[in-house]
Amino acid sequence: MKYLVTGAAGFIGMYTCIRLLEQGHDVVGIDNLNAYYSVELKEYRLNKLIPFDNFTFIKMDISNRNAMRQLFADEQFQKVIHLAAQAGVRYSIEAPFEYVDSNLVGMMTVLEGCRQNKVEHLVYASSSSVYGMNPKVPFSTDDPVDHPVSLYAATKKSNELMAHSYSHLYDIPTTGLRFFTVYGPAGRPDMAPWLFTEAINQGKPIKVFNNGEMERDFTYIDDIVEGIIRIQNVIPKRNNDNDLMSPASSTAPYSIYNIGNNNSVKLSDFIDAIEKACGKKAEKIMLPMQPGDVKRTFADIDQLSKAIGYKPQMDIYKGISNFVDWYSSYEK
Repeated sequence: MKYLVTGAAGFIGMYTCIRLLEQGHDVVGIDNLNAYYSVELKEYRLNKLIPFDNFTFIKMDISNRNAMRQLFADEQFQKVIHLAAQAGVRYSIEAPFEYVDSNLVGMMTVLEGCRQNKVEHLVYASSSSVYGMNPKVPFSTDDPVDHPVSLYAATKKSNELMAHSYSHLYDIPTTGLRFFTVYGPAGRPDMAPWLFTEAINQGKPIKVFNNGEMERDFTYIDDIVEGIIRIQNVIPKRNNDNDLMSPASSTAPYSIYNIGNNNSVKLSDFIDAIEKACGKKAEKIMLPMQPGDVKRTFADIDQLSKAIGYKPQMDIYKGISNFVDWYSSYEK
């Protein structure tokens, strides 16, 4: 099977590529290696992929319409796993057009490539951020997601709508995955596990937003990748029964799933896990809620469990210990 994986030098992208390559598939990975965070880290991840004979890397920006059109025409991918995006809730307030170019124009080039070249299945990254102001927990794919609180979330909800229109119009099977706070070795340096570990190891204070009154559904990278690999084999089919339609399903060949740990962890417990792994106590600076943030995320994963038997395995203390061990090695 021949795959395109966008965002191949990203955190989830690297691990997804490794799993596909180990299974013997041919993978073309693309990434623009932008400087939103350390390019050195992205190159570190790429160096984990380059040794595979069945891997090809192409430096490319997914918002480049002509380059993407030519890539799809030349390579004739059978399946696409679209993970490239401009990430980060807070950065979307500083640089909104980065999100328009990468998350909206980039999604459009992928959808057009799939349409023009009869791709069998498009799996793409959505986000738990789409739940926005939803007060109900755990978050279910049956819940409405009409009140995003950041531009990042709005672009991810737009991706789901764009995918549905192409599934309906052109019979392109699409599956969106709403990721919940993914962490683990080689994770992003703009996220809490890295920021807190770095600060604690350097004897610097950590910033604790909303005075610590926050919870997140932290999901370990191995559990995330297991879900991606399994669900890309479950290709949505057209269904003419309107009674079965929901916000996450359709008469079109279209599906949406939450992919999380199904466990909301208090920020205090998360910090405790990092302190234990680092062997040091954190000095805390209590700060108010940041624009675009939400107080709690918690994934209802029943639908994904029914579809693929998805069951996360990693608890937060072991997962954080794995990350801190990797971080220590990487920094050396």
